[in-house]
Amino acid sequence: MALWTVLETVENGEQDTILKVLQIYNQERSQCFTFEDEEREERKKLAALLIKFLERVLQPSCQVTCLESIRILSRDKSCLGPFTTMEGLKTLAKHAGIDYTEEQVLEVPDLDVILEALKCLCNIVFSSPRAQELTSEARLVVGLTDRIKLYNERNLPHEIKFFDLRLLFLLTALRVDIRQQLAQELRGIGLMTDTLELTLGVKWLDPHEVAAEGSPPLPLPRQEAERAMEILKVLFNITFDTNKREVDEEDAALYRRLGALLRHCLMISADGEDRTEEFHSHTVNLLGNLPLKCLDVLLVPKVHPGSLEYMGVNMDAVNVLLDFLDHRLDRGHKLKESLTPVLNLLTESARVHRQTRKFLKAKVLPPLRDVKNRPEVGNSLRNKLVRLMTHIDTDVKHCAAEFLFVLCKESVSRFVKYTGYGNAAGLLAARGLMAGGRTEGEYSEDEDTDTEEYKEAKPNINPITGRVEEKLPNPMEGMTDEQKELEAMKLVNMFDKLSRQQVIQPMGMDPDGNLTTFSLTSLDDAVHQIAEERLSSDSDLELD
Repeated sequence: MALWTVLETVENGEQDTILKVLQIYNQERSQCFTFEDEEREERKKLAALLIKFLERVLQPSCQVTCLESIRILSRDKSCLGPFTTMEGLKTLAKHAGIDYTEEQVLEVPDLDVILEALKCLCNIVFSSPRAQELTSEARLVVGLTDRIKLYNERNLPHEIKFFDLRLLFLLTALRVDIRQQLAQELRGIGLMTDTLELTLGVKWLDPHEVAAEGSPPLPLPRQEAERAMEILKVLFNITFDTNKREVDEEDAALYRRLGALLRHCLMISADGEDRTEEFHSHTVNLLGNLPLKCLDVLLVPKVHPGSLEYMGVNMDAVNVLLDFLDHRLDRGHKLKESLTPVLNLLTESARVHRQTRKFLKAKVLPPLRDVKNRPEVGNSLRNKLVRLMTHIDTDVKHCAAEFLFVLCKESVSRFVKYTGYGNAAGLLAARGLMAGGRTEGEYSEDEDTDTEEYKEAKPNINPITGRVEEKLPNPMEGMTDEQKELEAMKLVNMFDKLSRQQVIQPMGMDPDGNLTTFSLTSLDDAVHQIAEERLSSDSDLELD
């Protein structure tokens, strides 16, 4: 159907005629996501007419059809103008049942109308900064949270709950003020934790342990998994800076309650392998936001038959995190986004919980037996992580190195033992530990974990590569002292030339173990010093 026909009908036709025309338009354009420039002005005019038409008293079927047309037009960023006014947004919010007023939140009885209006708002908020600003002024987040509070009492369809949560995620992701408003004024962390508990359908066994109703627990159904992931994303947005500040006991209790639910999320699966990984990924991201002192809920549950026990502690959750890390390492896709959250979480957990660190070390850095291969060669977790230590992405290599360094109790000698000095150099340089030593972490006393194979091979291990290497012939064997000095001078002159041409930047180490640059004058001094020593040596020979 021609767009001008739709325009003329909406502008001048009766409600029934408009309904039929819009139904045909929607059917033809339902899968349209790209739009021609030639009809841009007509689409803008249609958008303005539709938002006006929606303000009239209409039958629910006509409202739904009109909103479907608006949803299609909202995919075109050039047509958003009529929808991104306060009047336009309030009209859509009223039909979505989230238009906030001081007296009450207006509700629309027809569920199909609510659903279509929510879809429209999601599209418009996602695409328009102006709409994002106006939703903040209109306090739509208050209307949204008021409805979310009623989920336990009202039997709303999955689709409405899902798009409620999707819109809330978009608002908190795109607007810092809404994020703060939800977290503080509206007590969003407690509200979303309650909503997550309701969605998961769990029962509390202890103050910090939950379980599914069935035994063994069934995979989380698709609809519940979709809603749970939206809740996790909203919680991530409003707890983004939590681990960077101190929390009081009341907040800590709230975060531990949330942590117990997140542990349950780790221990269950969703509908399908891909959905399970996505579900666990959002869980890991949120766990990384919790205050460090609240991560002890991962270890709180009692050891049950079938649980993985280590030092008397239930390590099921930590083991799942380790398996998740291993799977992400094998996938090798978007390493920064997929690896850094779980690496940071494991690193901080190992730093503050001795049992976690010792368990992870036993899994990742078991006592060395293979000293013939480089640390980065092989398919063990240690090999995969050491390979990341020289990754091109700075964040990835830093996270991998920091994780292994903490497992080594931040001991330089132990770190070099497991990774090789060449791989370890980046972190050691950044920490000012090139000369060795140890940072001031709170760790237990070292214990001897060297195997007989390692002790036997240790004198022959090259500390740079971290493996046993065949002894190479001495290239200076048979040279006189004069020839050795000449080769040394050639090397210094080559360094000097490359430095002057700014091909390399010579570095040295200061007394504190930090890297420091050598200037050209430093190299000149070194050249002159060697030349003077050589002349002095020659004159001594002449006197004899």
